[in-house]
This record gives sequence, structure tokens and C-alpha cells, in this order.
Amino acid sequence: MNIPYLDLSYIHRELKDEIDSAYRKVFENQWFIQGKECEQFEKDFAAYCGSNHCVGVGNGLDAIRLILQAYDIGPGDEVIVPANTFIATVLAITYVGAIPVFVDADMETYTIDIDKIEEKISEHTKAIIVVHLYGRAVPVQRIFQLAQKYSLKVIEDAAQAHGAAIEGVHTGSLGDAAAFSFYPGKNLGALGDAGAVVTNDAALALKVKALSNYGSYEKYNHEYKGCNSRLDELQAAFLRVKLKKLNEWNGQRRQIAQIYNSKIKNEKIVLPQIPDDIQEHVFHIYPILVENRNEFLSYMQKAGIATLVHYPTPIMEQKAYSEYKNESDYYPVTKQICAKEVSIPLYPGMQEEQIEYIVDCMNRY
Repeated sequence: MNIPYLDLSYIHRELKDEIDSAYRKVFENQWFIQGKECEQFEKDFAAYCGSNHCVGVGNGLDAIRLILQAYDIGPGDEVIVPANTFIATVLAITYVGAIPVFVDADMETYTIDIDKIEEKISEHTKAIIVVHLYGRAVPVQRIFQLAQKYSLKVIEDAAQAHGAAIEGVHTGSLGDAAAFSFYPGKNLGALGDAGAVVTNDAALALKVKALSNYGSYEKYNHEYKGCNSRLDELQAAFLRVKLKKLNEWNGQRRQIAQIYNSKIKNEKIVLPQIPDDIQEHVFHIYPILVENRNEFLSYMQKAGIATLVHYPTPIMEQKAYSEYKNESDYYPVTKQICAKEVSIPLYPGMQEEQIEYIVDCMNRY
């Protein structure tokens, strides 16, 4: 049996007629940028997240960068960020000229270790970015207490956590502002690059809208040195179709994760914890930890099961951030996760025999 790491054909086949109809509607209207489809998706997604405002942008990286820029965070400012994250989170910080201050991961959740945040706060700190990594929502309430104590902004990187929640409150409304990516492989994915900023802060939303449109509130009048990062009509139309199925797809992801956690019994493999009912994990990624990762990857490949690694090299050890290379030993949990993490297939539409085959192969490893 050959099982891909991700197969989008099931969800796209199910929605083919609606996606085709969405394309025809945009094509016939002949309005491709900042039209009614984008406007309606922004309303729909804001409502889904439980927030008042959504601004569609070009991608998830731009979403984080635009939030930082709209909050006037720049050179000399510090932004606290988890050490265990995709590089885009940190790129956004350095793009605006700010300084990333890393916090190690929690070994149980793989997300930021909340107990280690306060010691990293200085007089230059302006914001804390929480990353809902792998689809697991971070309990932001504790972080808000720190933010209020030190007058900081709390920014969600929710690129992997569409529909994740804490006590019924969705990502996108847990912090001061949230950044989403709609890269095709996300739980809610476009058919190309796309992103959004979600917030209850009307002034922030308005400024992000202007910054993403050449720094302009009004055509040919430019108040800021902005950029061109807009969600186009086609992607917005496709996302409107797919948003209706997001809860169902997330439910399938959780069911598969429950099967993995209940049936995989191998002391060589550490499974991700499934949170209690307070946290709604949407399992964008199902990360396991294994010793001798290359051996395991080879074993799975021979079994016909595709896997990925998220993320093999800590940001502090990347050439792009070589100025932090001497600091990597300060983040032992992150280094351990990076050295052992393997992501196995988990996506809507997986067949029972595929899931059972993966369980069987992993138990025989």
C-alpha cells in the first residue's frame, strides 16, 4: 500500500461543482481584486473566528508582518517568539527591523513554555507572538496576564490552527490580533497562496488594510510606506466554499488522531498528547517523536507511507539567523523536538484501511 503524506483530492472532489461555480462567478463578474467575494469572505471568516474584523492578505507571513507594522513595532523593539516554530514567524519580526527573543518549547505541548516567558521580557519588549503549532491552541489567558502587566500586545500565529479553540473560543479571537495562512495544505486552504489578519481592534484592521494596499486608504493618497499584499477574488471565492466544511474536516482530523493515540502501542514512539475538552486541537499536523529518526523514516518509506519532518533545524541554527547560532543550546527542548519529530499522514478523507495500515506498521517498527 502507498499512502501519501497529504491527499487533497478527497475534499476537492467533494466540492468540485461548488469550486467550479465560484470560479465562473468571479470570471463572469470580471472583478479580480478587492471585490465582493473578498469582502464576504472577510465577514464570514471573522464571524467564524468570533472576531469583529478580518482583512484578507497575500499570505500568512505578510499577515504577521502587517500586524507588527500596524502596531508600530520596528527597529530596537523586541518581540517574544517560541523557539519551536516555522521560520516565517521570525522572518516577520526581522522584516520590520525588530529583534526576536526566543522562548523554549514545552515538552508536553511542543508550543511555547509559558512559564519561561516573563524572564525574557525587557524594557524593549513590545509584543508576544504565540504560535498555535500543529493545530494546538495555546492557552493565551495566562499570557494575557503578563501582557497586561507589561503593556504588551499578544499576537496569534494561527497559520496551522484554523478552528482550534480554548473553552469554545476560536483562534483568531484569543489575542489582540491573529495571523492566518491559507496555503493549500492548511486545514482551510486556498488553491494558491492566501492569508488573513483577524482582530477585534477596528483601528488595527483599518491600518492593516491600508498597509496591504500600498499604504493607502484612498486611491493615490498614501499615508504609509505600504506593500501590495491582497487576497484576490478567486482565492476568496474558493475559501468561502471550503469554510463551510472546515468544522467537519477538523472533526475527521480529531477522529483519526484519537485512533492513532488509542491503537499505536510502541515504546519507541512518543505520541502527541490529546488535550482535554477545554482545548480543541485540530491536528493540522500529527507529530510523533522517535529516536534514530532516519532509520524510522527509511522504514516508513519502505512500507509505502510518506512522512515529513517539521522542522529539522532550529531557527537559531539556520544560516539566515547565524547571529543566534551560539544561543541554540539555550533551547534544549526545541532542539530535542527538532531532532526527533516526524509527521505521519492525517487528513480528511483517509480510508479506514489506510489508517489501520499505518497503525500496524508503526506498531511493528
